[in-house]
This record gives sequence, structure tokens and C-alpha cells, in this order.
Amino acid sequence: MEHTYKNIILKTENLTIGYQQKKQAKIVFSDVNLSIKKGKLISVLGKNGIGKSTLLRTISKVQKPLDGNVILENKNLNNYTEKELSTKLSLVLTEHLPESQLTVFELIALGRQPYTNWIDKLSKEDIEKVNLAIEQTEIKHLKNNRFYELSDGQLQRVLIARALAQDTPIIILDEPTAHLDMHHTLKIFSLLQKLVAETSKTILISTHEVNLAIQLSDDIILLTENTIFSGTSLELIKMNAFDDLFPKNIINFNKTLQQFVINKN
Repeated sequence: MEHTYKNIILKTENLTIGYQQKKQAKIVFSDVNLSIKKGKLISVLGKNGIGKSTLLRTISKVQKPLDGNVILENKNLNNYTEKELSTKLSLVLTEHLPESQLTVFELIALGRQPYTNWIDKLSKEDIEKVNLAIEQTEIKHLKNNRFYELSDGQLQRVLIARALAQDTPIIILDEPTAHLDMHHTLKIFSLLQKLVAETSKTILISTHEVNLAIQLSDDIILLTENTIFSGTSLELIKMNAFDDLFPKNIINFNKTLQQFVINKN
């Protein structure tokens, strides 16, 4: 039990997530108790609007919980300053970047802001971290390009590189493959798998690519109408957790294939 506890990097305790709606609290999920292990690729799955982004925003302190606690490295998230948290957790959100003339290198270098001095001058170590992130994401050929010249797939790699340059033990990505075709979606998943193996970072990704996530993730957090399931793909399959995720007249979960298949009947 002691060994298992030591491998937990983030956990939630009786967490209630939601938001304020017309001066009233809109609860999305309550009594959420999750334990997230170090060095794992974890996919957060569920229907559109179920609360995947709300969960990720809450455990990263972008959004306040309605109740309960988030514990990061044995310390309550509320007790972290913004600067401290930025050295522990990095975010890749679905965002529209503001117009600028930044190069790819300069955009990735923004990930070093938690460590730079008051004039934001990059040290030798900062530059080494940026170059390592560029190497890890295989975008050396893009480093001098303006970021607005990039394709969606290339930009996702650059944003992941920025998170890597930030050098945090946890990276959270909210729908990084939302605008990508199947080929580039698979490449992003393969990249995240490789990064977990090479860096031992914990990577959480919310995605609609359920079949890919089932095949490639170490662990899954599955949000359904009634509960939140957590565990390996095989553990969730044994719990029949995927059975009611989608309307059965359209798509079914095939336990033998371990994936969803279109219902042709």
C-alpha cells in the first residue's frame, strides 16, 4: 500500500465540480475521488458536455471546486501560489492564440516564464530546456517559422513543446486533437505515449477519440451520466463501463475487439 501511495501524484477528495449559473451553483459531478499515478498517459473520456473540461479545469486550479479538495504532490491545490503551481502543472488548452510575430522557438520559450528573471531573459539552462522540448516533439525544422504559418497538427506539437519546456511533472491537454484528421490524431497520441515513456511525466488528455484512447492509454477516467469510472481499459471493460456510453441503436461496444463498432442492424 505504501508503494502505491508514493506513486500517486494527484488525487481528489470528495470533489464537487461545476460552475455558477444565474447566481446558483450548477453541479456537474459530486463526491469525485480520483487517484492519478505518476508517469502515466491518462485519457479523460465522455460525451460532449458531460464535464471533461470542467474536471480538468478544476484539478488545474483554472476553476474553483464547489466543494472538496485537490491534492497535488501531497499538498492542497489551494496552498500553491500561481508561480509555484506553474512549476508543477502545465496546460495545453483549446485556445486561439493572439496575433503576434512570434517564432516557434519564441512561443515555446514562453514555457520558461516561471523560471526567468524579472526581465524575462533566457538563461543557458532555459535555452537548453527549449531546445530539448523541440527535439522531443520532433519540430526542429519549424523552430524559426512564425507560429501562424503552421498547420493545426504542427501547432499542437508546438503547444506540447511549450508545456514540455515548462518542465512540470504533470501536463494537462484539453481536446488537443479536436481539429485534426485521423492521421495527425494518431501522431499526437503516439507522441504523448513516447513522451511519457521518455520523461516519466504524467499526461492527462481529454478526447473524443474513444477507440484510440482505449488502445493507447495507461489509464482512463470515464465520465458517464451517473458516475465516474477510473482504471485501465481492461478494468473498465470488465466493469461494463463503456456499454451505455453511446445509444446502442447507433454504436455498440465490442468486448472482443475492445472498441466501439457501428451497429449495422
